[in-house]
Amino acid sequence: MSKKRVYAALELADGEVRLAVMEVYEGRANVLRIERAPAAGLSGTTITDEASVVASIRQALTAAQAALGYRIERVVLLVPSVNVKDSSQKIRVGIEDGTKTVRLFHIQQGLTRAQQLRRDDDAVFVNANRIQYEVNGETSSKLPLSEQCEEFVMDVDLLYADKDTVYAYARAVEQANLEILDLVLDSYAAAQETAALAQSSERPVIQVQLEANHTLLTYFQDGRLRSSFDLDKGYMWFMEPLRKKYRLGREVTFRLLQNCFSTDMQDSSVIIYIEQKEDQRVEITAGELAKTVVPRIREWIAGINEACAPIVNRGKVKYIVTGKGSNIPVLKELEPAFNAPARVYVETSVGARDGAFVSLLGSVYALMDINRIRHDDRISVNNNELEASIDQINARSHHGDGGFTRKMKSVVLTDEG
Repeated sequence: MSKKRVYAALELADGEVRLAVMEVYEGRANVLRIERAPAAGLSGTTITDEASVVASIRQALTAAQAALGYRIERVVLLVPSVNVKDSSQKIRVGIEDGTKTVRLFHIQQGLTRAQQLRRDDDAVFVNANRIQYEVNGETSSKLPLSEQCEEFVMDVDLLYADKDTVYAYARAVEQANLEILDLVLDSYAAAQETAALAQSSERPVIQVQLEANHTLLTYFQDGRLRSSFDLDKGYMWFMEPLRKKYRLGREVTFRLLQNCFSTDMQDSSVIIYIEQKEDQRVEITAGELAKTVVPRIREWIAGINEACAPIVNRGKVKYIVTGKGSNIPVLKELEPAFNAPARVYVETSVGARDGAFVSLLGSVYALMDINRIRHDDRISVNNNELEASIDQINARSHHGDGGFTRKMKSVVLTDEG
């Protein structure tokens, strides 16, 4: 039986641990399991209580393993886009074995040399941004395997992030007894899933990742990440007046935002939320919600327009809005308020239809891209337990046991062979 390509991706974001387990089949990632766990030890992108974060990682991990029936041993770790830097290197690779034929190890050597050239005390390498190859006067992003030449040039663009942040995240993951399969920048991973990266080859794209307390703006051009910028307003700010007035918790606040469907709601007297507190009775109407949220979203968009004006003024550009906050329905109606064409990205993957999971899903495609060079054969789970689990499912299938759930598992856990 051929080896299943099952990968797990882990993200610490928005005050929670997010874990996605996926199977890659014919270039597409099928979601097997999504788990979330609150992370009180995480403030923004800073780990304030490592032991608490480790416990949250273990909580998500234990739940996923219990549901799937096999251990998760290593993960792709999403790294927050803090102090992102890029480094471009042109590496000449000579074919010195007399064959004049480009082989995989030549490309691997070029990538290793590129990673060794940059030295920065404040940043560490996270993932490749874009790699192109110049062979016999022609440039391509396709691996030049078996091409005939005496030497070729690799144009290698690499991404780096804040060293202290990366080390803190990696330490927490390792304390949870997990290996790190690879690192991927969260904004880059999201762009793999939203197609912002691919679309930027034709026209520049500004990806807007709306999270609880901040918004990450990432600029993509010519198929690579060019820069990122953080705004200090997130979707919790949209609700700030109501949160203070009614002392609303985080979860209630987000549920209310998900009920803001239209700007037309501002005249509605329909009560959409009731809570009896010790000292007051809370009743929030659709109108009060919309009158609070809609003007603040417009102000948030105006701030993005101002921050991105120099890029927009240079020519054709478009926005793609994603992140957990992209689940707020009224954002779709407010797309025309942006100073360039804008689209709220809607995640459609079965089992993960939530903007919060976009970076997790995209991280697997980033891993597959670099593995075309690395040829790293490791997967995230214990392979013997994975095969035993599939054999068990197949045995139940043979005996007619399991019904709809069994049939769905049989579809998702498809054999690559």
